Order: sequence, then C-alpha cells, then structure tokens
Amino acid sequence: MDEYIVSARKYRPMSFDSVVGQQALTTTLKNAVKSGKLAHAYLFCGPRGVGKTTCARIFAKAINCEHPTADGEACNECESCKAFSEGRSYNIFELDAASNNSVENIKSLMDQTRIPPQVGRYKVFIIDEVHMLSTAAFNAFLKTLEEPPAHVIFILATTEKHKILPTILSRCQIYDFERMTVPNIISHLKSVAEKENIQYEEEALNVIAEKADGGMRDALSIFDQTASFSQGNITYQKVIEDLNVLDADNYFHIIDLALENKVSEVMVLLNDVINKGFDGGHLVNGLASHVRNVLMAKDAQTLPLLETSQQQRQRYQEQAQRCPVRFLYSALQIMNRCDVEYRQSSNKRLLVELTLIQVAQITQKDDDVPASGRSPKRLKSLFKNLILKAQQKPAPQVAGSLRHHDETARRCQGGSREQVAVPSPGGTHVTAADRPAAKVATGLPKSINLGALSMSFDNLLKSDRKKAREDEPEITNKDENEPFTQQDLVVRWRAMCTRMPDKMQALAQRMKNITPTITEFPNIQVLAENNIQLNEMLPIRSRIRATLAKDLHNGQIGLTIRLARQEEIKPMLTPREEFDRLMKTNRSVKKLVETLGLELA
Repeated sequence: MDEYIVSARKYRPMSFDSVVGQQALTTTLKNAVKSGKLAHAYLFCGPRGVGKTTCARIFAKAINCEHPTADGEACNECESCKAFSEGRSYNIFELDAASNNSVENIKSLMDQTRIPPQVGRYKVFIIDEVHMLSTAAFNAFLKTLEEPPAHVIFILATTEKHKILPTILSRCQIYDFERMTVPNIISHLKSVAEKENIQYEEEALNVIAEKADGGMRDALSIFDQTASFSQGNITYQKVIEDLNVLDADNYFHIIDLALENKVSEVMVLLNDVINKGFDGGHLVNGLASHVRNVLMAKDAQTLPLLETSQQQRQRYQEQAQRCPVRFLYSALQIMNRCDVEYRQSSNKRLLVELTLIQVAQITQKDDDVPASGRSPKRLKSLFKNLILKAQQKPAPQVAGSLRHHDETARRCQGGSREQVAVPSPGGTHVTAADRPAAKVATGLPKSINLGALSMSFDNLLKSDRKKAREDEPEITNKDENEPFTQQDLVVRWRAMCTRMPDKMQALAQRMKNITPTITEFPNIQVLAENNIQLNEMLPIRSRIRATLAKDLHNGQIGLTIRLARQEEIKPMLTPREEFDRLMKTNRSVKKLVETLGLELA
C-alpha cells in the first residue's frame, strides 16, 4: 500500500508559475533571478497558508540553479536543483525560529555563514516564524543581517510582521503576501479534485473556500477531510454536515420572510436552527454577512466584491432585486448592535429573537397594530406649523404688551369711555377709544391659539419633571409608618454610610460626621457644612431617602438637605476634648471617673 500524502504537501507548488494568487510577487522574484539583482535579505510576511515558505524554497532553488530558464524559473535538471529536490542540498538551510530562538542558535547560524558554498553560488538561509526570536537573538542577528558575506542570502518568513524589530525590517526587502480569494481557492480545489478523481459540487467547494478564510493550506486540509467523509463524492449537503456549517438557505429564507413581515415563521426557523446545535450569535453574524452580500449584489460596481461562486452570486442578485436598500441598511444596523451587545447579554436567545423581530418588521407599514413590537418612530414637533406661520409675521412685544392690549380692549367693550393712552411708534399718544379693540396689532396669525401654546410648553415642562421623578428610586414600603427616635435615626444613618459603594467612600466619611435631626416627625433634616458637601449629597438625596425609609420602616419620611448657617455649625471635638467637656458639665461622670480612677485611653 502506497504511503498517503495529504493534498497540502502532495500538491505544493514547485515553481513560481504554479503558485496560486500571488502573481505580482512571483513576477518580481522571477525578474530578480533573471537580472541577477539579488538582495542580501528578504522578508516574506502574510497570513497562514498563503505560500510564504513555499515561495522561499522555490526562490532559493532558482537562485542556485546553474541553468535558469528565460522566465527566471529553476531548470530542475542541474545538480543543485536535483540536490534540493532530493533533500540533500548543503547550500539551502531551513531554520525554525520557534524552536531555535536563543542567542546560541543564532551564533551557530552565524558560524555557518562564514563557510562558502561547495556547489552553487549562494548559501540561502530560510528562517521560518522569525518573529519568535527573542530580543537578544534579534540583536545578535542584526549585525550579520546588515553586512552578510557576499555568498549569503537570508529569507525570513513570518505571520506577524509587527513583532519584528524595526531595525530588522529596515535591512530587508519586504514582500506582503495576500489572502487567497474564494475564486482562486475554488479553481485550485477543482484541479486537485480532477487529479484525484473526486466528484464535487461547486457549491460544496464554495463552502470549503469560505471556511478556509483565505488560506490555501487550510482549504486543502478541509478538502481532504470532506473527501474522506463523502467517500469521493463531495456534495453540498455532506460538506455542511461534516463541517457543521449553517446552511445558507436559512439566510435566504429569513430575509424572504422578513420582507413579508412573517415574524412567527422567523421565530420557528430560529428555533429549528438552535435545536440543531448552532449558536444564536453565530446565526446573527452569518445573517449580517448575508445581508452585506445582498447589498453588494444590488449594484454592478460592487458585484466583484462578492467572494463566492457564480451560482451563489446569481442567488444574491435575485434576492437583491426584491430587497429595498433602506431595508438592508436598517437590518445591518440592527444586527451590528446585536453583535456588540451579545457578549454582555444575560439572556442571549431573547436578544437574538428581538433582533430578528425588529428585522422582520422593518417594512411594516401599519405602526398602529397593537402589540406589533415595533419601536415608535421619532415624534414630530408639536409646534412645527405654528413656528412656520409665526416666522412669516414677526411679533415683537408679544409677551409684554399682549396683556395690556387685552385689558384696553375689555375696557372699551365694557362701555366705558375712559381714555387709556397707548404710546405709538411716532411719539404721539393714541387713545384706546380712537382705535377698535378688534384691530389690536399682535403680530401673530389669527390661527394661533396662545393658550394652547402655553399649555403645550407647560406640558413639556411637566413631562421633564415627571421624567426626573421617574428616575428617582421608588419607596416600596409606603404603607409602613413605624415611629423612630433620634437615636434610631443616627444609628441607621451611620450604617447607611458604611454600606455606600467604594467609589463614594470619601463622601461616606464626610457624611458620617453629619448628625441628621428630626424636625417634624417623620421629616428629617440634614445640614451640609459647605457647598461642596451640599452638591455631593443633593444628587443622591432620593437614594438616601429611600434607604432610610426602608431601614426605619417608615415610608412617609421626608428628607431636606440644606446648607447650614454659621451658628448651626458645631465644631468637631477630639476624644480628649469630648472627655474634658463631660467632666466639666456632668458631675456624675466626674464622680465615677474619680472613684474608679479611670483614664482616657
């Protein structure tokens, strides 16, 4: 039985022309071989599985080839090429920096650079995963990398260029490898499948290419896995079953149902997906990618941005014709918000359900359906039309002179011939009797109801106050009305200060020095010593009131916090000063201290 070799090794490119998806880069390397203009150090960087090490080997073989082709490829016939292909070349060295990252390893490498090549023109050192070298090893490598012997060429490969010292980067020619596109991966998988006599469906290869995430090695590994599972016949259903990938038909179906506002059916579909073992967040992310693809398919200019098979691209175009642009934009915003909130959510399934409900109701025309679940639209201004009309005729002196004009009109209509002087703009005096009350110039249109306007503003102010009251903590024990003493109040006050959060410890310490008093039961008064203390306590007044009401079992408590007057401020006494005061004012305490011979500790 022949030894099995995985496709990633079996079909590794052996020439620049067989490298997939890196045409610009391979062309540059071939031109360097043809012209003989070779740098002393190269850095190949890019994602995993895109051909960095493979290109380094092909380049090293082409450099030492005795008879390179006119295109800059190795001939594969000379002794140097045969030695490299058979793994017995003494001119090409591969070093894994992940396991040889110490200074001693680098010093050993530097010793080898001093020996000229026996066959060929150059000694080529390929250092893979070079970012794993320690800082000391980088520094030891630095001088040799800057001025190596003429017969030495370094080829460094890494997936994390940002971890390499800038002094190393400045001494290398840097080649950035691109991620493999989905069409390139599909094309390569087709050629491998034909060589292995494996039957396939293009949709199945598309799923494999998307799962590989831009890495050809990953794609070939997944290809081998699915080929083994399907026994040489790679179908779409077998691939999604083997890889545990959510069927794309679910995404198409959800969008179709959302366009028809079929919330119930969307919920049933979500339940089926979750019962199959898929995560709700995974569904939302996949649906967001799907909506993005549909959006790209709406315009011919953005159609090339779809990294998918031709058959799948056609399905996206068909659905894009049915989806309004506004629907796609809104759906993306809703799902992006869900993705941000998903990790912090304690009920993840409910969050996913609400997200899909909102998506399914974007195109809902009737917002007045009871329990529709739609978020209300932004309220229009109540005074939009009034303001537009008022701007047509400016109205100076509306607030000040209006009452005066009304009073004048009432006097005239009441039959009184009393002459009330009204100043005119020209400096003369015009009496109210000389001008009809109905023609008092107010500067306002007749259609404006000022009473309604003022009432509307009052309502706005009341709504703001109502909102502020709603933000206050609610006292849940309003029915309790147990009596409490001044001592009970002080004890509960100190206990409350002790329980305050860590971020408010400074305020808590200052509040402990305050003694609240009962003014008129059950009203409590707290005196702040200064404005700073007052401004700190006022924002949490409602929380203090609610806490005291709960601790004292009295929901009728009223709390007043104000700035203390100068005569109300009592100086804080030290324990010694308090003891001396008691000795002077309380004879019983003084007698007890003298009898027992007590001293203040």
